[in-house]
Amino acid sequence: MRRTLRRYLPTPDSLRRNRMLRPMAGWLERHGNWQLNAQSVGRGVALGLFFGFLIPVAQVVFAVIAAMFLRANPPVAALATLVTNPITFPFVYLVAYRIGRVFIEAPPVSAQHAATLGQAQLAGALESFSAFWQWMSGVGQPLVVGLVILAVSSAVLGYLAVLGIWRAQAVLRLRRRRRSRRVV
Repeated sequence: MRRTLRRYLPTPDSLRRNRMLRPMAGWLERHGNWQLNAQSVGRGVALGLFFGFLIPVAQVVFAVIAAMFLRANPPVAALATLVTNPITFPFVYLVAYRIGRVFIEAPPVSAQHAATLGQAQLAGALESFSAFWQWMSGVGQPLVVGLVILAVSSAVLGYLAVLGIWRAQAVLRLRRRRRSRRVV
């Protein structure tokens, strides 16, 4: 897993040379941020999933800033936010709405009505507080609750999955090493 990550992730030197990232050079050079170990990568995945599900705009920025503070791997956190993208966005929000309806007593809204209402009213929310309140009372509350539940649960599961995969790979490497010693 470590070799695969090293192949695709940018190096600290390449980020240090980036003109836009120079003001953050001190944060980028913190040693814990670039380690490729189970905890650092697990925290990066957890933060990326959390912000990917919870925040619809500027997910990568929030995930990377949180990764800097929590000694998680920033590129992993940025990549993990891609769990929500234009293709998965409608499905994720529909699942979040349904999860939220389980926990909140809300009148049922059809999926098509929810998507149309959400897109139209969310754009109009900046113009009109009443439109935003109508959206929140119809679709927004269950959606927000579902997104919070989805964000927290996926972050925990993502962290545990990385730790489990990392551990399983370490055990397999150890077994292969033991077998190779027996043969020789």
